[in-house]
Amino acid sequence: MPSLFEMPVTNVRGVGAAAAELLRKLSIYSVGQLLCYYPRTYEDWSNPVPLTPFLEGQALIKARLTTAFATSRLSGGRLLSNAEISDDTGSLSLVYFNNKYISSMLKVGEEYYFYGKIEKTLYGQRMIAPTFSPVGSGIGLHPVYNLTQGLSNKMMQRFLKEALKLLPAEVKDPLPQWIRDKYNLCDLRTAMTDVHFPKTKEAMEKARYRLVFEELLILNLGLRSIKSNKTSKAPLHIETDYSQEFISKLPFELTNAQKRTVSECMQDITKGKYPMNRLVQGDVGSGKTAVAAAVCYSVAKCGYQAAFMAPTEILAEQHYKTLSRFYEGTDINVVLLTGSMKDSQKKNARKYIEDGTAHIVVGTHTLITEKTIFNNLILAVTDEQHRFGVAQRTKLLSKGNSVHLLVMSATPIPRTMGLVMYGDLDVSVIDELPKGRQKIRTMLIDSSKRNRAYNFIRDQISKGRQAYIVCPLVEEGELPVASAEEYAAELMLSEFSDLPVGIIHGKMKSVDKENTMSQFAKGEIKLLVATTVIEVGVDVPNATVMMIENAERFGLSQLHQLRGRVGRGEHSSYCILVSDNKGEDSTRRLSVLCTTDNGFVIADEDLKLRGPGDFFGSRQHGLPQLSIADLSDYVSLSESSAAALDILDFSPDLSHDSLKGIRSSIKRLFKTAGTQMN
Repeated sequence: MPSLFEMPVTNVRGVGAAAAELLRKLSIYSVGQLLCYYPRTYEDWSNPVPLTPFLEGQALIKARLTTAFATSRLSGGRLLSNAEISDDTGSLSLVYFNNKYISSMLKVGEEYYFYGKIEKTLYGQRMIAPTFSPVGSGIGLHPVYNLTQGLSNKMMQRFLKEALKLLPAEVKDPLPQWIRDKYNLCDLRTAMTDVHFPKTKEAMEKARYRLVFEELLILNLGLRSIKSNKTSKAPLHIETDYSQEFISKLPFELTNAQKRTVSECMQDITKGKYPMNRLVQGDVGSGKTAVAAAVCYSVAKCGYQAAFMAPTEILAEQHYKTLSRFYEGTDINVVLLTGSMKDSQKKNARKYIEDGTAHIVVGTHTLITEKTIFNNLILAVTDEQHRFGVAQRTKLLSKGNSVHLLVMSATPIPRTMGLVMYGDLDVSVIDELPKGRQKIRTMLIDSSKRNRAYNFIRDQISKGRQAYIVCPLVEEGELPVASAEEYAAELMLSEFSDLPVGIIHGKMKSVDKENTMSQFAKGEIKLLVATTVIEVGVDVPNATVMMIENAERFGLSQLHQLRGRVGRGEHSSYCILVSDNKGEDSTRRLSVLCTTDNGFVIADEDLKLRGPGDFFGSRQHGLPQLSIADLSDYVSLSESSAAALDILDFSPDLSHDSLKGIRSSIKRLFKTAGTQMN
């Protein structure tokens, strides 16, 4: 329907300037966008129930209007309209507010379907502003849309009925017939009609499945087009694998999972048909940095450069120190480049990067600016990949020719997400923890037990240990919860007035954060109050307690990351989740942390309970807004991913004439995320 996406919504009969303005608030500007504004749910008007005196809750009833509407004016000028309806089993009152047309819309003696919530009052049963339809025309499923003030559901239904009339007799279906046949998908015209006005539940389900499948397929193919690092040219291979030489220099032994992952990466780089595109997933503390260091070592020994990009300056600085320590005594030069460095420092760093003096370059987003020019970049490593958008990853890869890519994530991505997020990457999983990693005991308490938790922290500190207390970020207009600074000040003045308490949050200057973390790492600060700025990368083996306030405000995967800041040394470690939210969903979510330490199990549960927002959103990750699909729908994701591979096998660059509609759909979908597609 490309032409309908170019046709103004005012071409729909009944949509004048005022209605068009309301539709624009829903980001609907064209006829095509209106047709793709799918119902959020449906009301089942198939089975009316008798209007008995005992009926309560949401219901569809078939009844006759027995009295005319009586309208009165309330204080403040609001109109109140009352009437009575009845059937053979009972009667109730209808109540409408500020609807001056209702008396002309319903006629005494006529029979209607009424859908709404029935409630009991001292004066009998009533329905407030139910939707209605004359008997004979209202049976079946009724679509319900997300609306804006001034736009009613009936108006949306009327506009959609008129918009469907603008569909051409022969709708050009973007999905080839062979794909529709293989995956049992209805045609586009049928799907568009039945998703808005289905005659049966089965028709609605088939229409929705077709549209969900198509949207996920387009998303999958679009992401592969953006992300794919595979070119027609052969990759630059390094000649010698020096990873074993590096591993032999380490003062500790790698796990079998780490060794296997290093081997898989080196096979890609030395013998792969295409540039390496590999994701290394490993739980918190599994040793991903050591794996990356081994691969970077081989690259540098062969005379090439590696870029190591981290999402925060704290993490970049820690990686810089870790890699410098790993390569101590070798001829490999490691250079740091971050935004907060002095101009003179950045100038020197960029000089070393451009002339090739720097072998390993560690930094933040500064690595992908135009000013940063690499001499012979062959390997790009990104840490905490879920924090980078696909466009940022592409920019880093453009700093060299046929660059190998290694992405690392300590946030386990559910299988459903991985199909979309990392569809083009080979995956290595580090499923072992290094020797000495402690199992972390996790407990959930409410604020009445906070003082007991403080006493426990004090006891741990008296034994020479350290602790974190994490507060959620506080933004203007949010409910009042303790900010990190306020909380730290209170603890310094009360419970821990005799102990050195530190504070760290994202708005502090980089040098201040560095000083605080340095003091904590040295043991000079015993208790660190922080926001989630410590979520990734901070490694203090002596810290044994992680206490998280208002834990219900975090995602499970984020809580799991925070928990991973402790248990890194030889001592038993603990995570204390504090929440006064007694809601069933909140309790269920937080209880998951208390029963498992498997990051992948936690990630799957987080996806089921909170949806995909925790893992990526369009603003942070460059993903488009989906109209009907749900990224937690594993079945549809799996089948649409299989179809994407079928299509790519048929036409790797999507250039075949039969895929013209798919190419247009990809451009249109990704335009919503500000991503230009070729």
